Formats: sequence, structure tokens, C-alpha cells
Amino acid sequence: METTPLRIGVLGGGAVGCYFGALLARAGHAVTLIGRQRTVDAITAGGLRLRRNDIDETVSVEASTDPAALGNTDIVLLSVKSFDTETAARQIAPHLPPGALVLSLQNGVENPALIHNIVAAAVMPAVVYVAAEMTTAAEVTHSGRGDLIIGTQALGGRSARCSAQTLADRFALAGIPVRISDNIDGDAWEKLAMNCALNAISALARARYGQIAGFGPTHALMNEAVDEVGSVARATGVRIPVDDLRAAAARLAQAMTRATSSTAQDIARGKRTEIDALNGHIARLGERLGVPTPVNRALHALVSLQEQAS
Repeated sequence: METTPLRIGVLGGGAVGCYFGALLARAGHAVTLIGRQRTVDAITAGGLRLRRNDIDETVSVEASTDPAALGNTDIVLLSVKSFDTETAARQIAPHLPPGALVLSLQNGVENPALIHNIVAAAVMPAVVYVAAEMTTAAEVTHSGRGDLIIGTQALGGRSARCSAQTLADRFALAGIPVRISDNIDGDAWEKLAMNCALNAISALARARYGQIAGFGPTHALMNEAVDEVGSVARATGVRIPVDDLRAAAARLAQAMTRATSSTAQDIARGKRTEIDALNGHIARLGERLGVPTPVNRALHALVSLQEQAS
């Protein structure tokens, strides 16, 4: 197996990008993080600290506010919020070298195609399962899972130097489990269902996943939300790989019992959320297809109102 260190860029200095970037840097890869000035200054001054139940280390990564710093990368982990995808793709498009691979580590189901329409590089769809939070500007704290699902082939995949199998092998050596899927669209919709079940309720109730699943009324609300996602998916022709989305949501909540959603974290910090790409996407698509989605519509409306008030 090839073991030459990869040159990895991370666009987005949030918890997802910092968590995976820190693990890859810890494994010896050359990681460059593009983020906001506050994050860049903190990482430049003292490194990036990773806290997990089995790890408490500070790793060295390059940090910059300039996307041009990605001009010599093999893989770019694009981990910005869904509403920033188009802007981020346009920022990096002029700087990506031939053969680079962009890995979309984002919520929602529309980002890989959007990135592919903007950049010349190959774009790999991915599904991310991790609970992590930026506890300071240069410290990421992990609280659950940390694995990826990727497609068998990138969009524009013939131009990529790094194949799906190579990526999976190299990430595994860094402690990042990666599964290659021949139904990545279905996997992305399964993750969307999990987000629709948990993110908004976590934000509205200020609750952890274990609390949500363990309380009868919110567990029932989870079930209704994922039922609607399943109905919309069937109407679009997407094949979600699990037969029982309700059970899958319950398992996820049990596996990440201490986690709070990224939506809850954004609300707490007065930031814009991704609710439009989650419950909002289901509500809009359901309306277009004639599929009722009252629970997702309500959750979207309530989080949107809370977002405006924060």
C-alpha cells in the first residue's frame, strides 16, 4: 500500500474539518486548513488540539485565510456549511491542481453536484457521521463516531489521482473508517433522514441525542420526521439502503447519545443554521412532488424563527 504522505487541504475551520484534518495531520499527512482569521491565528500560534476519549494531542497544521494555499493539494476536504458551498467552490476553483480530489464532507444531498458544476477537479460525494464541537478557536472535541461513506466513483473521477480505494486505505491508517458504497445517493438520503430526525429537535429542545430518543414524545416526533423523508425519497426514485429508518435513527441516537446537533450549536452561537438544506429541503421537495411533510415543515419553520431571534 502506498504510504507517501498526502497533501490535504481543509476548507472550513469548523468541527468536521478540524476533526478529520487533525487525525490526518497526526498520521503524518501535510494538512493545510483554510479558515477565518480568528481560527487561523489561534492554530498558527499554538497548533490544533484534538480531544477525544483516547486522544488529547496538539498537532501541527498549516493555516491560512487564502484559498490559494490549496494550490498544491492531493485532496481537499470541503466542510463548509451547505449555504456557503457555491461561494467556497468558486473560491477554490482557480487554485486546484490537476488531479486533485474534492471530498464533500457536508450535510444535505445537493452539494457534490453543485461543487462539480463549478470546479474542474473530481468531486467525491461523502456521508459523514461524527459528533464534534469546536470548544475553542483551535480545539476540537469529539463525542461520537467519526466515520465516512464515499462513492465508488467521483464526479469527473477519471481526472483524480486518488481513487476511492486509495482514499479509504489511507484514511483508515489515520484512524478514519471509510466504507465505499455503490449507492452513495441512498446513503446520503439516509443521513438526511437522520439529520431531519435529530438536528431541529436538538436545537429547539436544547437536548442531546440520547435525551431525544429516550423521551416518548420526541421519539415519536423523530419517527414522524423520518417517515416523511422516506416518502419523499421514494417519490424521487432514491433507494435508501435501510429498510427501517425509524430503527436507524434510534440506533444513531444511541451511538451518539452525548451529541448535540450542529444546528443546536449554531443556534447557541447566534449563527446561521443549515435547516434549509435539511428539513427545509424535504418540505420544499415534498410540496413539489405532492407528498405531505407537516412535521418537517413545522420543524423548519420553528428553527428558522429561532435562528432569526438569536
